[in-house]
Amino acid sequence: MAAPCTICERIKLIQAHQNPYFVCELTTGYVVLADSQYFEGYTLFLAKHHVTELHHLPAHERLRFLEEMSIVQEACAQAFHADKMNIELLGNGDAHVHWHLFPRHNGDTTNPGPVWWTPLETIYGDDVSQDTPRLERLKRALSIAIKATLNTRKPELEALQALTRPATRETDGN
Repeated sequence: MAAPCTICERIKLIQAHQNPYFVCELTTGYVVLADSQYFEGYTLFLAKHHVTELHHLPAHERLRFLEEMSIVQEACAQAFHADKMNIELLGNGDAHVHWHLFPRHNGDTTNPGPVWWTPLETIYGDDVSQDTPRLERLKRALSIAIKATLNTRKPELEALQALTRPATRETDGN
């Protein structure tokens, strides 16, 4: 029997209104803050459907998922005043498509480079849910930025939606 999917379990908590890290729901995924905020504003974008690879999503959904990830990363950069964004789709540990979005700031690590050069015990050394005021402040900032970014990019999203509608079979009555 396969091990339960950690991401699917987190999504179930979101749906039950029991995930303290939940920020908002988009068409293709859920935006949550990461458990740890060593890199303040570290955000995850979780695919709604359990797939292990990006290419397993239907084309129309994959394109929308990528666009929504772009919106989340833009909002994350704005909300947390990032100098640079690090964006990764890994899945070796949790085999469910999800993006890691790290707002980076000049000098946030002693050696410039990927976040994973920072020891994991340092990155995951805190649990932001234990600091409710901080968690609420971060969620509020990100939520406001996502709404603003969605509003700004509404024409693009509408055009993308028109282009990526799933193909429907038309009949001519014959």
